[in-house]
Amino acid sequence: MVSTPGYTHDDLLAELPGLHRYARHLVGTRSGVDPDDLVQDVVERALARADTFRGESSLRTWLHRMLHHRFLDVCRRDRSVPTEDADLMARIEASWRDDAYTVDLDAVLHRVEVGDDLRDALAHLPVPMRSAVLLHDVEGLTVAEIAAIQGIGLPAAKQRLRRGRTALVSLLDGQIDRRRPTPEVPLRCWKARSLIGDYLADELAPARRVAVETHLGACPTCPALYAALVGVRDAAGRLRGADDARDPNSVVPSPIADLVRARTAPPTADDRPGYADSPTTRPPLPTRAPRAR
Repeated sequence: MVSTPGYTHDDLLAELPGLHRYARHLVGTRSGVDPDDLVQDVVERALARADTFRGESSLRTWLHRMLHHRFLDVCRRDRSVPTEDADLMARIEASWRDDAYTVDLDAVLHRVEVGDDLRDALAHLPVPMRSAVLLHDVEGLTVAEIAAIQGIGLPAAKQRLRRGRTALVSLLDGQIDRRRPTPEVPLRCWKARSLIGDYLADELAPARRVAVETHLGACPTCPALYAALVGVRDAAGRLRGADDARDPNSVVPSPIADLVRARTAPPTADDRPGYADSPTTRPPLPTRAPRAR
């Protein structure tokens, strides 16, 4: 088996299904970007830069970082790719800071079971938030790995994941201005809501965890938001298995896998001087392999 510095071609092939799944959900239903082209471009870059990979991060992180930033470059260059709705995101954030804001839990949980509704809501998230949710809740990467992929600090990665999840809940509910009267509660609602990520990850100190749970027991608005977040997170995680089972496009297109094998295959006898009538060299591969149809 031929090795490239830091990883083998088998290592690279093993990462392709997850990378392709991430690309399909990252480009979403609105961008018009072909995920196959995006993955193939990243694979070509990874092969060309193989000698720069030193294992300081995992191969998965390295590949996802290239794909993430490549897609951002495409979005900046191509004005036909929809940009984030800043006003909508600001309204959602303001709603979550309002103690009276809540959602229709049954409606949200019903819609997350409809894969198209969840995918459409994901497609309306700003790319950094969408990426954070996909990497964590679908691909199972850690917040630290998200920070490395997006080139940001750990607090910023946590914030993008939190805001992405809360925006998903609000988009699935469809009523950003839903309000309900609130009595006095032990903890301000925004504080309890801002701790959702740490609460779900079991990273709160015992006293803080008790405070959150006491708040949830008394607040009329926050329990639905917490339960909706858990439902959306779990449904996003199921996208991984559901897509692979239902969607034939979840299989990595063979030209991309063939590209990896061709670029990393050991030379044959015909490639070596002395085995043919005259010394030969292998012709270069085209810069882009034919697309799978």
